[in-house]
Amino acid sequence: MESAKRPVEIRLETERLILRPWRKSDAAVLYKYAKDEPVGDAAGWPPHKSIEESEEVIRTVFSAPEIYAIVPKTAKEPVGCVGLMFKRRASMKDGDAEIGYWIGVPYWGRGLVPEAVACLLKRAFGTLGIDTVWCAYYEGNERSRRVAEKCGFRFHHVEEAAYGVAAECFTCLSREEWVRESPASEWSRGK
Repeated sequence: MESAKRPVEIRLETERLILRPWRKSDAAVLYKYAKDEPVGDAAGWPPHKSIEESEEVIRTVFSAPEIYAIVPKTAKEPVGCVGLMFKRRASMKDGDAEIGYWIGVPYWGRGLVPEAVACLLKRAFGTLGIDTVWCAYYEGNERSRRVAEKCGFRFHHVEEAAYGVAAECFTCLSREEWVRESPASEWSRGK
């Protein structure tokens, strides 16, 4: 009898972080951070209401390819998320991806998200062959704007607010720009 082959778990590492797939057992810690209104407001989703809801998000959303838990080596548990989404928007071309990220409030301002984004950009451009990575954030979300800038993203356009949702600012970074001049490119190469 042939044994079932398990998919290879991709694990990425930086100086301070491990990026790994989410696990069902992460539901309680996800809930700990995702129930905070400031996190959901910045990311564009309502605060989680229960551990069961967080478990469902892990099963249905965070289980997608290229979605990673951000795990500080000192914390040993997920404190945020970074991921690539493909064909998320009709305007995206083949070869494009959109990067998204969030981190728990106690970890704000520590530079962990730019470090995680830089690591995932290296994978996107170097391993996956992505042509352009898009990054969107809601108008007024200065933390996300600064992450995008630190990682070399350039302003592209704004989609005006509709249905009570804030306007979205879109930035992008091409593989050529990343190789040529991005701080994220230098960071991920250890410079």
